[in-house]
Amino acid sequence: MKSLLLAGAMVVAAGTHADAQSGYWVVGNGATSKCDIVTSNPVINSQVGGNTTFGSGPYRSLDDAKLARSTISACPKVEEPPPAEPAGEDK
Repeated sequence: MKSLLLAGAMVVAAGTHADAQSGYWVVGNGATSKCDIVTSNPVINSQVGGNTTFGSGPYRSLDDAKLARSTISACPKVEEPPPAEPAGEDK
């Protein structure tokens, strides 16, 4: 019985660790002077000649990452295109 409980606890721990790796990150790109949103945990490598200067996250949704990007002072403002109007609607 103890081994079954221990195995169950290990499965739960592994599942929460895998879940912690998913999400969205805001990454500063030194080469382009822009901030990108990525879906994998970034490797910060600016000290060894890389382009990634910082990373912030993880965020649960793309909208959360976009909101965070808009509040980071190192990120230039990004203009989002307006949502498309449905066809056939009269104003």
